[in-house]
Amino acid sequence: MGMPLEFQTMIVTKGKEQRVKDNLFLLEKEGYRIYPLDIPLEVKRTLQSETSGQAIVKKIELANNRTIVTYELVSLHSIN
Repeated sequence: MGMPLEFQTMIVTKGKEQRVKDNLFLLEKEGYRIYPLDIPLEVKRTLQSETSGQAIVKKIELANNRTIVTYELVSLHSIN
């Protein structure tokens, strides 16, 4: 049996991100997802919303059908 896996090209938070410190955030997503590391990605609140900033993924943890993404916000376009 294969493992379902998604490759992501942007970070969609749905307002569930948690600030760790300064511009470092954690986001927990259901399912297994792979994000590119160390390159800027768009950050959006929802898939249809405008880009709110750019972030660099620092770490990805996959376990128990969950993905935890640690990212650093490097630019902010909007506070909403």
